[in-house]
Parts: sequence; structure tokens; C-alpha cells
Amino acid sequence: MIATRRQQGFSLIEVMISMVVMTVGLVSLLGVFGLAMASTQTSQQNGISKQLANEALEGILTARETANVPWSAIANTGSGGIFLSGFQNINLPGADGIIGTADDAAAGPQVLNMPGPDGIFGTADDVQLPLTNYQRQILIVPALDSLGNPIATLNVVTITVQYNNPQLKIPQNYVLTTYVSQYR
Repeated sequence: MIATRRQQGFSLIEVMISMVVMTVGLVSLLGVFGLAMASTQTSQQNGISKQLANEALEGILTARETANVPWSAIANTGSGGIFLSGFQNINLPGADGIIGTADDAAAGPQVLNMPGPDGIFGTADDVQLPLTNYQRQILIVPALDSLGNPIATLNVVTITVQYNNPQLKIPQNYVLTTYVSQYR
């Protein structure tokens, strides 16, 4: 005689517990999707701020390389240099061709040209994005040796780009810090 086993299904309690576990997991997954969406929306602003900081650094390096500006002038205006102190609006470079100097305000605000709906840059539907949400600060100070004395041929350049993040409702900063030597 062959013994047969009764098959047992899931009880109502087991089904309810598994539904609760699944619900918690799905709600957590939805939260991750929301965070990913917010990060994606701010990535354009992060990229623009990075480009604006690199653009300012390139201007400083160009001023040094071309030797049109003496080394002593590669400093902030309070230290006898040509670079404005504090946060400044994002303007086109002025007549001197160097970003962050006093003549930039006369050149007018800088805009970012982006491809339009056709996805092709340089066509009639291109979009101009104003950079009024951004400000840039260029801080140039002499580098210090191990004893705290300034090194005459080496500067620490800190470029901070600040912008308002509409999702977080707080200002965000992108900071670029590097050393610039007098020597080319």
C-alpha cells in the first residue's frame, strides 16, 4: 500500500506577510527611482558649473602663457591684480579677453547655445540658455611653504561656481582648486 501525502497550500497569514514584504520592497524601489530622477535633472547644472570653472582657469593660464599680463597681476584686485574679488555674474570676457576681470561687465552676459529639438547644433531652432542662475568667484592667493611663508612664484587658484538648485531649493557650489606657477 502506497502512502499518499496531503499537499498543503499557503495559509492566509503567510500570503498576507508575503504581500507586506513585497509592498515594502516596491515602495523602496519607487523611492530610488525618485532620487535617480532628481539626480538626472541636476546633472546639466553640474556640468555647466564645471565648464564655467574650467573656462575661468583656462583664462588665467592663457594670461600667464601669453605674457600679456605680468605675473604680479595674476591676483585678485585687492592684492594688486586684475581678477575681481567675490562672486560675479557670468559675463563674456571683455576687451582684454580674460574672464573674471573688470571689463567683463561691458561685454554683457554669457549664454549657453544648445541644439534645439532637431538635435543638430547650428540650426535655426537652437536654444540659448541664459546663465543668470550662476555666479563665479575667482580667488587667487600665494601658496605657502612648510613654514607658512608665501612662495612668490606659485599661486593657489580656487574657482567657485554657485548656482541655485530648484529641486533642493538651496545654493549648490562647484569648487575647482589648483596651483598655478609663474613658469610656463
